Amino acid sequence: MRGTMIDAAIFDKDGTLFDFRATWGGWTARAIGFLAGYGVDPVVLERQLGYDRATGVFEKSSPVIASTTPELVDLLHGFVRDMDKGFLLDTLSEMSETAPQAPAAPLRQVFEGLKARGLKLGLATNDTEAPARAHLAGAGVLDLFDFVAGCDSGWGGKPAPGQLLAFSGRVGVAPARAVMVGDSLHDLHAGRAAGMKRVAVLTGIAEAAELAPHADVVLPDISHLAAWIDAQRRL
Repeated sequence: MRGTMIDAAIFDKDGTLFDFRATWGGWTARAIGFLAGYGVDPVVLERQLGYDRATGVFEKSSPVIASTTPELVDLLHGFVRDMDKGFLLDTLSEMSETAPQAPAAPLRQVFEGLKARGLKLGLATNDTEAPARAHLAGAGVLDLFDFVAGCDSGWGGKPAPGQLLAFSGRVGVAPARAVMVGDSLHDLHAGRAAGMKRVAVLTGIAEAAELAPHADVVLPDISHLAAWIDAQRRL
C-alpha cells in the first residue's frame, strides 16, 4: 500500500530551528536597553513586550513570539515618536541579525537527513529575510535550503499562508505533499490555510496541549521529524 508522500518541508525559524528564549531573550533585552537610552521607562517596555529581564521569561502573550519585525516596530515606535521609524526598523533588524543563535537540534545532521530522503526544504519566518539568511548561514545550513522567506520578502507573514504557498510553487511540490513545521499556533494556522500537513515542536514557548489540536503530530524537536516522515511513507 502506498504511504502518505511528503516531498517538502517548510520550517519556522525561532523556536523551531533555534531555541526561542536563548535567541529572542537577548534581542528583547537589547531592544529595551536601546529604547531606555532614549528615555523610555524599561519597566513599561518589559510590560509591553511581555518579557522579564531579571528571569529571562516571556509571557505566552508576548508580541515578540509571533509578531513580524515591522509589527514590533509599530508597537515600539509609539514610545519614541520623534525617532525615524526606518531607523528603528534598521536598528532592531541589525540586532536580530547579530543575535546569538542556540540551535534546538543538530541542524546540519537533521537537514542533510531530510535532503537524503529527497525533500525540498524551505524557511518561513516573521523575522525579516536578511537576519534569517544570516542565522542559517551562521548555523552552516543555508546551502541546504531551496527557499527562504521573511516577512519582508513579498508574501506577507504568518498566520497567512503566502510564504508557504510561494515555497510550494517555487519547488514544484503540491501543498498536500508538504509539511509545515513550527512551534506556534501562527505556524500551524498558516500550514492549515496552505493545505499542508502540520508538525508542532516543543522548542518554543507554547506547550503540547495548546498545539496538539491544530497539528498532525507534536514532536519534542525537529530531530524527530525524519522518523515521522518515514512512518508516514510506510502507512
